[in-house]
Formats: sequence, structure tokens, C-alpha cells
Amino acid sequence: MAVSAQEMVDRYLRAEIDLLEGGKDVQFGGRRVTMAELPQIRTGRLEWERRASAEAREGRPGHSLATF
Repeated sequence: MAVSAQEMVDRYLRAEIDLLEGGKDVQFGGRRVTMAELPQIRTGRLEWERRASAEAREGRPGHSLATF
């Protein structure tokens, strides 16, 4: 079963919230993760948010910002 990028964002957010609300660990993606893995969960969420954003743009590139 294919999972959309937005569904993955939702899963990562749920795992992050569960850990932050006092759970020492949570079952996620078939494995148990602990509070020590919160940075990895956040990194994964950011990656899936980028993918969800790209899907929402239907593959069109976003605007670039120049630094002067």
C-alpha cells in the first residue's frame, strides 16, 4: 500500500507528540522508538514535509531566494 507524503508527515507528527506528552517510547513504523530518538523523528518529519510540499506543487519548482 502506497502512503502519501502527507500521511507520513501526520505519522511523524503523531510520534513526536506522543513522545513529548510523556511517553518514553512509541511504536512507529514497525519499531519502537525512544525519547532519545526525537531528533531523528524531527529530521524525518522535515524531510516528509518537503516531499508533501513538492506533491502539493505537483512537481513544479518553488521560488528561489538569493542571498546578497
